[in-house]
Amino acid sequence: MRPGGKRQDTPENVLNGSGQTVAASGSGPQPTDTSGEAPPRVVFTQGRVLGTLLFVASALAFLYLVLPKLLGLHETWDRIEHGNAWWFGLAAVLEVCSFFGYVWLFRGVFVRGQGKSSAAPGGGASARIGWPESYQITMAGLAATRLFAAAGAGGIALTAWALRRSGMRARVVACRLIAFTVILYAVYMITLVIDGVGLYLGVIPGGGSFAITMGPAIFGAVVIVVFLGISMLPRDMPGMVERVSAGRGRLERLGIRLAQVSATAASGIGTAIDLVRERNVSLLGAIAWWGFDIAVLWACFHAFGASPPKGVIVMAYFVGMLANTLPIPGGIGGVDGGMIGAFVAFGVDAELSVVAVLAYRAFAFWLPTLPGAIAYLQLRRTVQRWSAEPSSALRGASDPV
Repeated sequence: MRPGGKRQDTPENVLNGSGQTVAASGSGPQPTDTSGEAPPRVVFTQGRVLGTLLFVASALAFLYLVLPKLLGLHETWDRIEHGNAWWFGLAAVLEVCSFFGYVWLFRGVFVRGQGKSSAAPGGGASARIGWPESYQITMAGLAATRLFAAAGAGGIALTAWALRRSGMRARVVACRLIAFTVILYAVYMITLVIDGVGLYLGVIPGGGSFAITMGPAIFGAVVIVVFLGISMLPRDMPGMVERVSAGRGRLERLGIRLAQVSATAASGIGTAIDLVRERNVSLLGAIAWWGFDIAVLWACFHAFGASPPKGVIVMAYFVGMLANTLPIPGGIGGVDGGMIGAFVAFGVDAELSVVAVLAYRAFAFWLPTLPGAIAYLQLRRTVQRWSAEPSSALRGASDPV
């Protein structure tokens, strides 16, 4: 425990492969040479590429051509083509602001204490990650999340690889990735609770049935309670499990593995809680990420002449975003359908919902894809530059905790 009772990423909270703890600095192991690590690979077979392209084309054709006809919305394309260009321009600016919030949060979690560590030789792994590198890692990760059907795992793997190549230890990377995700989705779950209860009680304008308001609110509350419970797990849980299940073979190995995963998760959640207690201003990046992206949807509604109550937009947005957990590229089809269904459940005009959501998805899905692909190529060059630097430059400089 550090002064004030706050958890550190290490030594207490980060476990090595054998279940023992490792130190973050000083006496603990120093950053190892990661120059031999390869980037996360995706096997691009002809069948896989064609299958992905066919799926994306089919999904887009269904959303933009078939769905409007099924709903009897014969003038959908005409409305999309005649949307207000000024509102669309505002939507593009708001989406860029959302990306900035994501980069800002990334730096707050992964580049903490850079000023202190930079005094040491080499400045530590975090000193290698400036704003340009932060942009490259986050944008490349976002593009991977949208393009590959892995429920976000592609972006996580790419981010972890880049951080490891910067010289950051694997267990520190794992801990902070969990903290980053927890902070990001804490905003999601807290908003579900506040907005859902507010809509149901009439405090927030918009109304809505119990299912579409309190249902998501209950879900968000359960997730919050579960993660707070995980954060209270003891740090020495792997050792406890090993003592209890000693001599039981496969059961022992499984128990220790689960305990290690739980302890790592508890460490990441504890780190996220510490960042909140420290009132780290960069945590506002999580609010900016969600807030500006929701504002894009709001602007798209205005581009077609009308907008539902803001509380309805927020709830329908988050309900639709649950489809991002499905193993489909960028949530194509799932997110769109979820949002449209939620708006209809709130009594919003079906045709207006369809054109606004499809316009929003054009910004949210396609806008970061090309810059993200370029950022990935830039990141490869950055990693090559890191590999060319002497590994001794990182020794003696710890990752900030």
